[in-house]
Amino acid sequence: MLLGEILGVALGALRANKLRSLLTMLGIVIGVAAVIAMVALGRGAALAINDRINALGTTMLTVVPGQVFQGGVASSTDRARLQVSDADALEQQGTKFAGVEPEMPRQLQVHWRNTTPSTNVIGATPNYLDVRKYTIGVGHMFTHADDDGRKRVAVLGATTADNLSPGNGNSLIGENIRISGMEFQVIGVFAPKGGASGFNDPDDQVVIPINTARFRVMDTKYIRSINVLARTEAEIPQTMAEIQHILRRAHRLTADKPDDFEIRNQADFINAFQETTQVFGLLLAGIASVSLLVGGIGIMNIMLVSVTERTREVGIRKALGATRLNILLQFLIEAVVLCLLGGLIGVMLGAGGASVLHRVMHWNTDVSMGSVLLAFFFSAMVGVVFGVWPARRAATLDPIVALRYE
Repeated sequence: MLLGEILGVALGALRANKLRSLLTMLGIVIGVAAVIAMVALGRGAALAINDRINALGTTMLTVVPGQVFQGGVASSTDRARLQVSDADALEQQGTKFAGVEPEMPRQLQVHWRNTTPSTNVIGATPNYLDVRKYTIGVGHMFTHADDDGRKRVAVLGATTADNLSPGNGNSLIGENIRISGMEFQVIGVFAPKGGASGFNDPDDQVVIPINTARFRVMDTKYIRSINVLARTEAEIPQTMAEIQHILRRAHRLTADKPDDFEIRNQADFINAFQETTQVFGLLLAGIASVSLLVGGIGIMNIMLVSVTERTREVGIRKALGATRLNILLQFLIEAVVLCLLGGLIGVMLGAGGASVLHRVMHWNTDVSMGSVLLAFFFSAMVGVVFGVWPARRAATLDPIVALRYE
């Protein structure tokens, strides 16, 4: 029997049982769609994180408090403290820095008229724009005079401005908002930076002078981090060494004592987040792949039922000269075609679902050609693996016994 004839007979059998074929494909459709959507979510999260880190600039270093050592053992809870004086020491003594910017953030409620969103209020210096790679959309940034005078002025992120005044955030320039019960005048709104991951929006923030934050809002002398810009990527190792030297001297650490601070660069963040998102993506894909396994088992069950129903047909075909290979290929082709059609529909549904999540939930998604090809390959393999047993059972039927079957 020619291959074309075998293919025609297999497709004819599927067309004769349209509803059963559709229900059989359903498990593969759901499995492939879930894999495509989950992988797209994982890739989208990884790309969003990389974009956000790269937007900060690859030459930015971040100094954060380190662990406290007691008796040579690191405390699991206590951490050292950083102060504005540490940032001042870096700025005054550093020779390889393009900028030094301390930060003092806190999640606070911001009130304007009847709107009271909770947002990230950051005490920072006027060079926040240069170090953090932000630009002003409207208005202007506060000055060193505003910082020294502890002025109650604020610059809003694009998302925060839109939350306070939906659709017209730029109109807040010159208006007074309240932060922790104190009035602040809005003097600027940042241009949108983008890169929101659904959990942390870089445009959802309010930046105020750091001295205002220290003495009027947060009432603390401690800061969370100090951002330092190296002049070039090649000078990052020397810059880190200089930061370490200055801060150890400022903290009066002797040679036998470890650093009570940590210096992190963007490459460390990128590598850590890439590893995390890769594991997260594989976990999601693994969970979704269970649906493919269930779908494959469903196809095997239906094909076994089909073999039983068509026992007499198999006997007739063998009596007319069909070989074991012909019968095996016929049933195997039926299983593979079901899986490939289910894979095609699943890819379309998965890509469509990822697009809906992006538009409705504003989650970052990225459907890659690699995941689509992998889904098709996996669908074909499911058809082969779970179709072999039913096909082999049909091929080994005794034609005499099959013809007697009722």
